[in-house]
Amino acid sequence: MPRPLRVEYEGAVYHVMSRGDRREAIFRDDEDRRRFLETLGEGCGKTDWVVHALCLMPNHFHLVLETPGGNLVAGMRWLMGTYTMRFNRRHRLTGHLFGGRYKALVIDAESPGYFGTVCDYVHLNPARAGLVGREEPLRSYPWSSFPQYLMRPRQRWPWLRVDRLLADLRLPGDTGAARREVERHTEGRRGDAEEDPAWRKIRRGWFLGDRKLKRELMEEALAGLRPGHLGEIRSEGEETKADRLVDEGLEKLGWGRGELKRRLKGDPGKVKLAARLRSETTLTLASIAERLEMGSGSYVANLLRSVESGG
Repeated sequence: MPRPLRVEYEGAVYHVMSRGDRREAIFRDDEDRRRFLETLGEGCGKTDWVVHALCLMPNHFHLVLETPGGNLVAGMRWLMGTYTMRFNRRHRLTGHLFGGRYKALVIDAESPGYFGTVCDYVHLNPARAGLVGREEPLRSYPWSSFPQYLMRPRQRWPWLRVDRLLADLRLPGDTGAARREVERHTEGRRGDAEEDPAWRKIRRGWFLGDRKLKRELMEEALAGLRPGHLGEIRSEGEETKADRLVDEGLEKLGWGRGELKRRLKGDPGKVKLAARLRSETTLTLASIAERLEMGSGSYVANLLRSVESGG
């Protein structure tokens, strides 16, 4: 399989996730979790990283971090290697702790909405996994940055930065009222979290944000392309082509992007767009359905068959 593409630049913001080898636990108890947080704090001191959100789960972790020095790869090598050494020493083990390479999603933190969506995704992990009961508040899970957001500044981890998320939520400052609004907002997302289409984009791919920035980053990545990344770049190139075809089709229809969500799944305009994507790209039917808000891939297939047969 092609290795994940690594895009590094000064000021980049990422969602980073890594699982245990064979999905086994990377934290056996609270002492392991404390040691990971200590190691992360040391890493921030070495790399100048800024952490915006995190969540420690039994067999994986999530980080939303910013790299002012454009040094994600070096920092992650140190963090994962050092924590593995400390974990193995404590439990008298040897060998790998993490399974393969970590996943790093580049976040367009300057365009509205994307950064906050990823932070919500991270903070809602304990609820989605059932580690926090339906009647329990999210703040009751201590191994997440979410309860830290609800504390006064002096009580927080010193390497955690909250101002970017507050700004994304259009909150004026780090006040008691703002902290209460963060809790209200995040708790309010518990019910609809699995329905958010952005969750699927966070779980796969390497970028979440404005298409223009994505194209710029892809052009830079192509300039330094290594053979192992070819499959991924081709895939992203196809995604970019699909974006262009959809934009052209929407312009002809006189629609904005929001029309895709508002109109029926089987709208004739959507069917025309789906037919063009099917004809001119290698996107799967499921990807076409997701992109055009048309439900399932099988539904799109039936619609296209009906058009081809004159139905």
